[in-house]
Amino acid sequence: MNIAGLGLAGLYCLALPLVQTQDLGQGVFFNDEGAIVMALDAVVASRKLDSPYVMFVAYMGAAGNKSATVGRGDVTLIYNGKEYGMPTVEEFNAKYNGGQSDWGLYERAGKESLVLSKMRYWRYQLGTDFYALQSQGFLQVNEGSMTGSLGFRTRLYFKNPGFKKGDQIVIRVRDHSNPEVSGSCAVRLD
Repeated sequence: MNIAGLGLAGLYCLALPLVQTQDLGQGVFFNDEGAIVMALDAVVASRKLDSPYVMFVAYMGAAGNKSATVGRGDVTLIYNGKEYGMPTVEEFNAKYNGGQSDWGLYERAGKESLVLSKMRYWRYQLGTDFYALQSQGFLQVNEGSMTGSLGFRTRLYFKNPGFKKGDQIVIRVRDHSNPEVSGSCAVRLD
């Protein structure tokens, strides 16, 4: 295969999650094509595009009778052909103090499209988060487990690489012990 053919195949692989992801409205996107089913709520990221760190809320569950454990290092954001990992909690806490404001904005946003999505079939562990707020009394965790009936909900933060209105990104997650068990969801920042 020539270089142009390889380039087109690479672009096709990057665009594939965009085709499979459903825009449910209200800033919520859903993809059930992988072994890890995901919904991403991007309402805060879309409203705070000038923030140095952007927040997404991820709802994840394992497809069928599978199980998965996703660690903080197993989550990546793909933007303009580059992959970005999440910041460490120490870096995030030292450089960003808008977490409480982000959560307040998220809680005031509509959730109807999320509630009516297929993610309603999972029960979610409450009280754990990758970026827990002390005011909520949540336990900060480095990984979250999920099964076919128990999901994991968490905030995801990424350092803002220069997002603009209308940009499309993909967030990909992988099982910590088996990278073949994965899921991804595309998001349009409106």
